Parts: sequence; C-alpha cells; structure tokens
Amino acid sequence: MRRVSACCFTSLFSGIHSKHDNKNKHTQRTRKTMENPTNNAGDQVEPLHESKSSQIVEGNTNDSNRSLARNIILNHDFSEELHLWHTNCCDGFVVSVKSDYPPGISEKSGGNYAVVTNRKECWQGLEQDITARVSSGSTYTVSADVGVSGPLQGSADVLATLKLEYRGKGTSYLFIGRTSVSNEKWEKFEGTFSLSTMPDRVVFYFEGPPPEIDLLIKPVVIVCSSPSESASHGCFTAGDENIILNPRFEDGMNNWSGRGCKIVLHDSIADGKVVPQSGKYFISATERTQTWNGVQQEITGRVQRKLAYDVTAVARIFGNNVTSSDVRVTLWVQSPNLRDQYVGIANAQATDKDWVQLQGKFLLNGSPSRVVIYIEGPPAGTDILLNSLIVKHAEKIPPSPPPVIEDPAFGVNIIENSNLIDSSTNGWFPLGNCTLSVGTGSPHVLPPMARDSLGVHEPLSGRYILVTKRTQNWMGPAQMITDKLKLFLTYQVSAWVRIGSVASGQQNVNVALGVDNQWVNGGQVDANGDRWYEIGGSFRIEKQPSKVMVYIQGPAPGVDLMVAGLQIFPVDRQARFRYLRKQIDMVRKRDVILKFSGGGSDEFFGTFVKVIQTQNIFPFGTCISRTNIDNEDFVEFFAKNFNWAVFGNELKWYWTEPQQGNFNYKDADEMLDLCKKQNIETRGHCIFWEVEGVVQSWIRSLNNNDLMKAVQNRLTGLLSRYQGKFRHYDVNNEMLHGSFYQDRLGKEIRANMFKTAHQLDPSALLFVNDYHVEDGCDTRSCPDRYIQHVIDLQEQGAPVGGIGIQGHIDNPVGPIVCSALDKLGILGLPIWFTELDVSSINEHVRADDLEVMLREAFAHPAVEGIMLWGFWELFMSRNNAHLVNAEGDINEAGIRYLALKREWLSHARGHVDDQGEFKFRGFHGTYHVDIVTASKKVSKTFVVDKGDLPLVISIDL
Repeated sequence: MRRVSACCFTSLFSGIHSKHDNKNKHTQRTRKTMENPTNNAGDQVEPLHESKSSQIVEGNTNDSNRSLARNIILNHDFSEELHLWHTNCCDGFVVSVKSDYPPGISEKSGGNYAVVTNRKECWQGLEQDITARVSSGSTYTVSADVGVSGPLQGSADVLATLKLEYRGKGTSYLFIGRTSVSNEKWEKFEGTFSLSTMPDRVVFYFEGPPPEIDLLIKPVVIVCSSPSESASHGCFTAGDENIILNPRFEDGMNNWSGRGCKIVLHDSIADGKVVPQSGKYFISATERTQTWNGVQQEITGRVQRKLAYDVTAVARIFGNNVTSSDVRVTLWVQSPNLRDQYVGIANAQATDKDWVQLQGKFLLNGSPSRVVIYIEGPPAGTDILLNSLIVKHAEKIPPSPPPVIEDPAFGVNIIENSNLIDSSTNGWFPLGNCTLSVGTGSPHVLPPMARDSLGVHEPLSGRYILVTKRTQNWMGPAQMITDKLKLFLTYQVSAWVRIGSVASGQQNVNVALGVDNQWVNGGQVDANGDRWYEIGGSFRIEKQPSKVMVYIQGPAPGVDLMVAGLQIFPVDRQARFRYLRKQIDMVRKRDVILKFSGGGSDEFFGTFVKVIQTQNIFPFGTCISRTNIDNEDFVEFFAKNFNWAVFGNELKWYWTEPQQGNFNYKDADEMLDLCKKQNIETRGHCIFWEVEGVVQSWIRSLNNNDLMKAVQNRLTGLLSRYQGKFRHYDVNNEMLHGSFYQDRLGKEIRANMFKTAHQLDPSALLFVNDYHVEDGCDTRSCPDRYIQHVIDLQEQGAPVGGIGIQGHIDNPVGPIVCSALDKLGILGLPIWFTELDVSSINEHVRADDLEVMLREAFAHPAVEGIMLWGFWELFMSRNNAHLVNAEGDINEAGIRYLALKREWLSHARGHVDDQGEFKFRGFHGTYHVDIVTASKKVSKTFVVDKGDLPLVISIDL
C-alpha cells in the first residue's frame, strides 16, 4: 500500500480560502452550497491528457443515442496508485485486491481501492481536478462504490461535492449526492451534476464520514450523460493538424528563414539530378559557415506545453565534396527570463544521393516566450536540402500486450551435446578454419551463477571442447540455435572457459550470438592459462530472427581455447522472486513490540490498534533535469514517489563552466531549492568525468600546469558553494572506462581529487561510479577489476566512501547481479545503484526487467540506495526506458514500480494481547499508530530503524 502524505490544499487563486481556514468553515460552506441545476444541453468532455486508466463506459447514460461515454476521471481505478488524486488535509493510500486491509472488506472489493485516513474533519477526503474535462451546460453522471472503516456506531454518510473556484470571486460548493454506508460494507454511490457557467477551476471530491473514520473508494466513473450543443471538449483534436506553416513550400519561402545563412527555393538542382521526393519544391540552406546554420521556422503560439509532438522531416545534403553527414532537427526554446534551451529532436545520416527521413518527438515542460524549429548539422559549406517538415500532436500508441510464451521450459539447456557425450563434438561445428576436439579435466560442477539459477543439478561430465589452429579472434566452437529460442524470454548464459598456457597475459573470452549477422554479447571474461574461469551473461530476442548462431570467441590468434558445460536456458524469474521475498523480509524488516502501560489488564481488553507505515526509509531516487521542474505533473509524481534526486547534467563541469570563467550554477541552484522544498535528499553527480570525449574543449586545450589549476578551481568552487547540500558526490565518473585526467596529470590525481573533496566538504560521502559492473558483459569493469580499483585508491589515501553501480542494464538475470553485489560487498562500503534504467519496447517486459533489478537490490544487505536514471518519456538517456509517458500516463513499468513501493510498506491492525502488547514485523521506516480503547483514542508516530533485536515502543495509555 502506497501511503501519500498531503498538506492542506492551498488555492491557486488569490483571495480564495481553503476549507481548513477555521473550524466553522464547513458550516459556512454548507450554507453556500448551490442547488444542482439540470440542463439537457452540453457535450461529453474528453481529457486533453488522458490517463492510461481512463476508460470507455458502455451504456448506462441518459442519452439513448449514445452507447459509449468517456470517463473523465483519470486513474479512475487507482491502478496508478493515487496519481492525479489528492488527499485534502489528510492521508491516503491504495489497497490492492491481494491485500486484507481492512479485514473482511478486501475480498469483497474486486479490485484496487483507495483508503483516506487520518481524517480530522468530516470534509476531508479525496479529490481530483477535472477543470479541463468538463464544460458548462452538460449534465454528468457520477458513480462509485464507497465504504467506511473504523470505530463507527451505525452508519455514516458519504458525500460527493464539486469545489468551484472563480478568480477574484471566491469559492462555492456544489452538492452532487450522498449515500449512507455501514462499517466495512460497500455501497453504490450515484449522483448527477451540471454547471450553468464555467468556473476557473473545478475539483471533484468525496467527503462526509465523521472524523477518525477511514473513507474507502472504489473505481470512480463520471460520464457526460447529456452534452450541450456548444461543448467542444469531447471532440478535442488540438495538434491533429501540422503546426508548420507552408510545410512543402507551395507558398514559396513564406514563413521560413535561414538560421545564420541564406535559403533558396528550388524545383530541381544539379541539372535536374536532384528533384523533390514529394511535391514540387524544396529549400536549400546555403552559404553555411557554422554547423548550426540551417533552415528554420518559428512556431511560437502554435505549440502547447505538456503536449507531445511527432516530427518528420525529409532532407539531404549537397555540395562541398561531402557525400555523407549527420543532419539534425533541433528546437530552440527561450523562456520569459531569456534562458535559452536547445532540444535535440531527431538525427539521421544524410547523403548527397537520396532523401532521408528524420523522425523524432518532443515536449515542452514550461511556457516559453519563443520556440523555433530548425535543421542543422553538416559541416560548413555543405548545403542542407529540406523537402518537407511535419510537426503534429503525437498520436497515443496503445501499449504492446504482454507477451504470451507457451511452455517456456525454464532451466532447460537449449545447447545440444553440452556435456560432449561419448567424447564427440556432435551438434558443434568450428567457426572458421580451426579444429575442434574433446579433452578431459574440466570442472564437474556448474558455475556458481548458473547453480544459483538452476538449483540442484546433475554434475558436468568433466569433458571440454578444445579449439586449436585458431588464426582469427572470432574462431571457436559454434551451434545454430534459431529454432530453440522464444521471443521475449530472458536467457542466462553460463560456461567454464580456459585458454592455452602458451598465452602471455590475459585474453578476452566471449560467448557471442550472431543474430541475423548482428553481434549480441552473451558474456565476457578475461582469462589466463592458469585455471578455469566462469563466464556468465544473458540475452533476449524481441524480434523474430531468421538465423541465430552461438559461438565462443576472443583470444588472440594462435591461442588455444577450451569450453566446458555451456548452458543457455530460460530464467524463471518468479521462482527467483519467491526467494528474494524471503531475503527482503530478513534484510529490510524488524520485529516490533508496542508495549502499553497506564492501565490494568481490564483497561487493555478490547483495545484496538491500527498501524500504518507512512514512509519506507530506504532511498529510492531518480534523475531530474532543470526543464523537468517546469512541469507540475512531473514534479507531483517525483515528490510523491521518490525521496532522493540526482541531477542529470546540471552539476557536471561542462554544464557549470562551458567556457573558461563563464559559470552557470543557476540551474543546479533551482533544482536544489525544489528538492529542499520537497524534503528530498540529493546526490552530486559529478565533480569530474574521466572520459575524454565528454571533457569540454577549453579544458583539453590547457597545458598540464593550467589543467591542474583548473582542477583545483573546480573542486574549490563547486564544493565550497554547495558545502553540506549534497549527501554524496561521484568524484571522478567512470574511471574504469576513461583516463583523461590520469593521463595528463599522473596516477595520483585521482586519489588527490578524493582527498581535496573530503577536505572541502567532510560531510559528503565520496563515491566511485561506473557501468557494466553487474551484468557480466564488460571485462573492463567486472567486479574483480572494480574491487582492485577501489583498493588502489584507498592505498593512496583516497577516502572512498561508497561504490556506485550505474545499472544501465539489459535483460538482467538475478544471480548474475547478485554475484557482483556479493563480490563488491567484501569491501564493506555502501553500494548504491546510481543510474538504474532498463529498456524494452514492450512495457510489460520493461516492467519485468525493472522488477528484477529492484528486488535484487532491495534484497541485498550491502545495497543502501537505488537511483533511477529518470522516469519520464523524452527526458531519459535511453529510449523505451520510461515509467511515465510524455503526457503523464503511467505505463506498465511505472505501475510495477508503484506496486513494489506499496509492497514494501507494512500495515497491521488487531487487538492488544493479555500482556498489554501488540506485535508485528515491519519494514524500516516511519509509522503512525492509532489506539482505540473503550474510553479514548491515542495516536503516536514512531520510527523502525535497522536492528537485529525486536524494537520495543512504549505507549502510555
């Protein structure tokens, strides 16, 4: 159950007071309630930003000519937790159908329902803003199932009400209807309303039961039963038309201009060799002297904030002896305070031979003063040719259904003759001009990561494939497995490998797949000739291939290769989850005893206890960007569902000092202010980035002495400015994948960065941070290398305080991830997943991958925090990794994340025992308890922290 704390509602409009202004306000409000007018005119309202859980309601409308009506309530069934709902000066959470809260009512609920609790006034309840989805003159029908729970004698009324706000005129309330409800029984609520005039703001909410009584609400439906003739919301199609004026140049060059260059209209060029792909004309951007020069159109006033737009351009290049170049579609956005933002929309490799199509998508979070779209990219002197440009409101694409996998055969090895029965290589063939034979003496046990997945398993044969006469790195044993694979299944790869003793130094060994001639990484290891090495990895295929071959490759030509017991098998994730739930219970929970005093045993008889966890203290965070915080929907989801944040770019050196001496801390300052306001902790990412390709050009151009001064200035400037404000810092990002500063300033520079950072801000925990640590697919950053890296820094005196695993992972397998965590755990440092994301075009598969990573991390005792690398579409570094779609709809991955957050909250209720105690086992975090005796009610908050012994909380009654 996800619990949401809510502060009291503050009106958006000046001069309007919320209902909690004084204790008599509810009485005043009741007297102001208007009679509900009826009007048969109007039209149905269709939401501009439609929630995934909004629905088509069949029949049951007052208009016999209308068989389908759109529910204007978003997230009507609470499948997205309380997203888009708000509790009014109280608290709330969502109970799933599998829960038993409160006892006796959940099994009758038939689905999720909302619980509104900690109500101190009868008007406190659950509300949703429906302003954009209703219109005056239309009649709306309301229906829902409602209930109550708590120390109630008899029944209570549940009311539905509209709060109507008028700018400069105050607030009025429109009574919709009421129903009488008995304790822990569901009743049907029904009512109607219509608006004679359209307010500035319309808020629908449920209220009514006495204070201290929980209000329960099941799916809420509001449909337009009698549309007015003038209402237009229901057929809203804003953005369906191309917002580009004169998109194919049929009106010459009107509405178009050159961006730092000249533009010319053509029907053909190059003696007729270049003609439009469609239509009669195209434009060339010529006399370009900069890569950003191109053709542009201002679209200010025609593009709306918080709407997603699809962009399609047809372009090519011409001249200057350039035959191929990157061409980009970019958006320039200027805010009212003159802040410039550049949004990359689409890019493609264009040629001078053919037209190419560029496709992309964008969304504006804020309210800009100017917006210009333009085409750029090729080198100076090369013309850009543009045939057409289309920008339309993005069509909502229905999500892919969950894949149906018949007979997945979990744990069954698809490799033929893996054990080399009869000492033959039947089923195998040599890839390339090498020789396969069978040897003996390999391990008889499964590699550990495979053993963790498969459990008890028959021993291996001790035979291995010996590959000799290798003349290329890619030569090795191979098998065709095309017909043995199933789409969307995650396969684990496991084998023992070894190389010939003649090899000098480590050699890379790789289990690879050729999928229609595309290389897929199935796992890597660096091996010496001294022993057998475990190799582990994973893969998944999501599009039907025509040919799939698995092969083992990697060592240098002339180096013999040995392979034993290759296993490729589908992973049973649900079986792993059952194991992880037990681990999570041990690692993240604690026994709690509520011990009551202040009365005799008779005093405790019948005393009822209700315990609700309001917050899990485990850090769940996300990456945010400056542009995100202009979108109030983004901020709402962020503040409700995360307690830590990291900035995607705004703290990096190339952002805070793009040119030497030209500083920009404004973005980071504003983001810090937001996090502080929302009580969200922050990580500092990152002070330096060791990969040369991301180091700004002015730094690369410095001589070594000036570079050392710049490094010191960066440390002093950043950490002095933000001393005590960031709990963590990634000191020098990706040191296992880059070495710019070390190459220029010597090996000791890395440790010195840590030392100086600690001196400037002793309160901050200093992290190493790198990628491909946990997935087995990159030997540069395997756990053993990472461990040695940390030890090397520590031996130089670096105060390394934490280990960052970025977690950009595909098709994760639990035991492989856990193996990496186990190895890193020996260092005794806190481990954080710092940039976690998973990617799949199928959001159900994406949700499965995310669940694997979250459960593995949460179940491991060395992991002390999880940061997602974003959650909102179009604002993540990877495609198909988002949890929330561009316009605010929570997809299956987001629903899974919220369900796990809800699963990791503890609630309990019952009666005090004869010893005056109430016992439960709960997750670490903050709790609220209500104790109801025959004569009084006592409330208390307490914190369950980590500990092996039961936590005793004394409560005086």
